[in-house]
Amino acid sequence: MQKDSKIYIAGHRGLVGSAVLKKLKEEGYKNLITKTHQELDLINQKAVQEFFKKEKPEVVIFCAAKVGGMLAQLKQRGNFLYENLMMQSNVIHSAYENGCKRLLFIASFCIYPEFAQLPIKENALFQGDLQYNNEPYGIAKIAGVKMCEFYSLQYGLDYLSIAPISVYGAEDRFDFLSSHVQAAIFRKIYLAKLLNEGKYNELLKDLRHYEHISDINAAKAYLKSYNIDENEVILLGTGKVSREFLHCDDLAQACVYFMENTSFKQCLENENGKMKNSQINIGTGELVSIAELAFLIKEIVDFKGKISFENKAQNDGTIKKLSDFNKAKRLGWSGAKIGLKEGLTQMYEAYVSKFL
Repeated sequence: MQKDSKIYIAGHRGLVGSAVLKKLKEEGYKNLITKTHQELDLINQKAVQEFFKKEKPEVVIFCAAKVGGMLAQLKQRGNFLYENLMMQSNVIHSAYENGCKRLLFIASFCIYPEFAQLPIKENALFQGDLQYNNEPYGIAKIAGVKMCEFYSLQYGLDYLSIAPISVYGAEDRFDFLSSHVQAAIFRKIYLAKLLNEGKYNELLKDLRHYEHISDINAAKAYLKSYNIDENEVILLGTGKVSREFLHCDDLAQACVYFMENTSFKQCLENENGKMKNSQINIGTGELVSIAELAFLIKEIVDFKGKISFENKAQNDGTIKKLSDFNKAKRLGWSGAKIGLKEGLTQMYEAYVSKFL
């Protein structure tokens, strides 16, 4: 990947895509192509084919996805599978058809089995059942990883895949129906803080933006339905599950590094004569429980009320996920630089600035 390479970033407005776009600009890449969903619907195969035929990007970084938390995935299982399969398949195949030799596919750590041996290595793929709640998204991402692997093997391409652990940052989704765990917890505690301090103007600005609620009584009733009031936030699950959390800027740095320095052949693993497991795990090695995350956010936003959990284990998901990212280190990645407290503080400051 050269500084003048024609690079298409799919999903440039999302959490990961916006960070990748920012990092590429910082590193001096100028020939960048972006398209909003209104300009290019990646589910529309014909539109994607026409786009690639016209633009012929030399490099593709695929960050697009239909994303959401546990509640969204349980309610829209078919949509999560279909839309993600269609978007990634259209882009990967059209890239190949139009001479694009270099592509990076952003997968997810939910591609691995629920009870994989810890720390989870790349060869854990297919070694057990996926976690039920996010099974549709996981299946789609596995298909994307394997499509990149098989196309690279068959056609001599450099189509890489990375599997990052839980990613967070200022451009995350914060609405309760589609947000991931860290974004949902952050916003619940932040809104409780505004209630606690009587900052109703700020509260309504936030709720108008996400839920189109402009009346304070309606706002209080809505928040109560999510177990939020001025004195307490009751969060889903038990708080005992543990995750790694990666700031989006660290992931963006990893994306640019691998596209600049790594070939597909370097990523392949030889298992009993079979070349497979080409994806690269990206993690931090630091496990944090959901309870620890919640209390850290409480400290950062300075909420004076109480944090508790509903203690329903069925809302927990996988109990513990810890990545083995030795392959990434062997390939020269220097690792994450932004600590969790620093990253969450940056996210909080950026989030608040949106509503000033």
